[in-house]
Amino acid sequence: MNPKNNKPKIGITIGDCNGVGPEVTIKALLDSRMIKSFIPVIYGHGKILSYYRKSLSFEDFNFHQTRDIQSVQWKKVNVLNVADDCPELNPGTESELAGQFALKAFEAGITDLKEGKIDALVTAPVSKNNIHKDEKPFLGHTEHLARAVGSEKSLMMMVSETQRVGLVTAHMPLSQVASSITKELIKEKCELMIASLKNDFGISKPKIAVLGLNPHAGEDGILGKEEIEIIKPAIHELKDKGHYVFGPYAADGFYGMLQQNKFDGVLAMYHDQGLIPFKSMNFGNGVNFTAGLPVVRTSPDHGTAFGIAGKNLADEGSMRSALFLAVDIVKTQRQEAEYAE
Repeated sequence: MNPKNNKPKIGITIGDCNGVGPEVTIKALLDSRMIKSFIPVIYGHGKILSYYRKSLSFEDFNFHQTRDIQSVQWKKVNVLNVADDCPELNPGTESELAGQFALKAFEAGITDLKEGKIDALVTAPVSKNNIHKDEKPFLGHTEHLARAVGSEKSLMMMVSETQRVGLVTAHMPLSQVASSITKELIKEKCELMIASLKNDFGISKPKIAVLGLNPHAGEDGILGKEEIEIIKPAIHELKDKGHYVFGPYAADGFYGMLQQNKFDGVLAMYHDQGLIPFKSMNFGNGVNFTAGLPVVRTSPDHGTAFGIAGKNLADEGSMRSALFLAVDIVKTQRQEAEYAE
């Protein structure tokens, strides 16, 4: 088999060009293992990369600039210009033009991903503030991508070398969480996680822990009845289907006793319940993975970090992990497809 044709082609959206996205992308791709593992295609603009290469003294960073995905070169970092020009670069400053350029880069990457021109998409951080508009709301990469590929079901999952945490509810106000959680939603998200652990991570019989919603998992109804009326029935029905699903566990004691190490995945009820312990233990190498879609998308587990943008202070560890995870998932999916034939 020709290794050039077999090597995954990984798209990287530049994110907000005034945040740390360009910096962590360059730093990650300076790792010599990257170019040996996949063909990088950055969706952005050559001027952005040239600016940060010069201002941050990354003289060893070189790239091939193109406007055509068909013209990318093997063994090189490729930069696909998504517009004739890029916004004014002012690291650390939010601007509407930078937000709209980030969205244009993301949508260009989505188009090529849907058409099979790239094998996976890794998204650098954006600021929802300068993208979100009342007439066209932008809730986040996960929701936008799911809508773009026509998928009604997806799962936000945080991944590290030792942990995988999925969310029943993700980007919504905390005041709406309890009323949004249903037995059907828990079953849907848990089954998405199980399918992903099998197909994307190669775990044949995944073992899932489900967290409770309330303190102490409701204390037998004293601190809330969601565990009794919603979460436990969902777990029982999942078990009846033959899945290895356990809980609900009180979140503080669960993590305090390191029980997450006994499971292949943890399903949290809401954003901070899952992400605070995950990031506390994995910040700097954690990855945001959108499971349940017909395409592969990962992202570093941090935001735009405008406060340190352009200062050569950003840690590229999470971006590096996001790139490697995308490659690993593509390869695992290929293997699973071969076994199924």
